[in-house]
Amino acid sequence: MTRGKQKIEAQKRNADKNQKAKGSQLEARAVGLKVVCPICKAQLANQNQLVDHYGSKHPKEKPPESS
Repeated sequence: MTRGKQKIEAQKRNADKNQKAKGSQLEARAVGLKVVCPICKAQLANQNQLVDHYGSKHPKEKPPESS
């Protein structure tokens, strides 16, 4: 029965090691979102995404210049 006990202990260790981190990723997501659309206040990661956003959501407007 020694092997049975080792197997159970190994399963517990692997379950603890592979367990996903609990909690929200909102803080990590907020750090990555640096550009805000001045029209609809959508948060975007970079200037290229802002240009794409303007093309799809605000086609009549011109995207602001990168600063």
